[in-house]
Amino acid sequence: MAEWSNALVLKTRVSQGTVSSNLTASAVMINQKISSGTAHKIPDDLKKALISSPKALSLWESITPLARNEWICWTVSVKKIETRKDHVRRVISELIEGMRRPCCWSGCIHRHDKALSPSQKFVKDRKKL
Repeated sequence: MAEWSNALVLKTRVSQGTVSSNLTASAVMINQKISSGTAHKIPDDLKKALISSPKALSLWESITPLARNEWICWTVSVKKIETRKDHVRRVISELIEGMRRPCCWSGCIHRHDKALSPSQKFVKDRKKL
């Protein structure tokens, strides 16, 4: 019962804005369910970024699971941490700008529900080198 009442107090303080932003993001992140893609689960850095932008989060939940999967794969398939941070930032800004999928992306090569396209095969083969 004490855990439930502590959670209620924290939720109330979060909604009233009386909790620090770091604690707010952490508390919301623990309790908030955010939809993933079809082949990928949402990574923590992208989840935190979506939570910090209610508009982007609303748009995220309005797109299809396949579209969410494309955004996630586009974010996690990079090699450098700087590029990944940039992709996480761009997911938020591009969703708000109205984009429903990442631009110029050949598509997720991790899906198993359909055959890879020729361009996806090329990308996958190139990554093996």
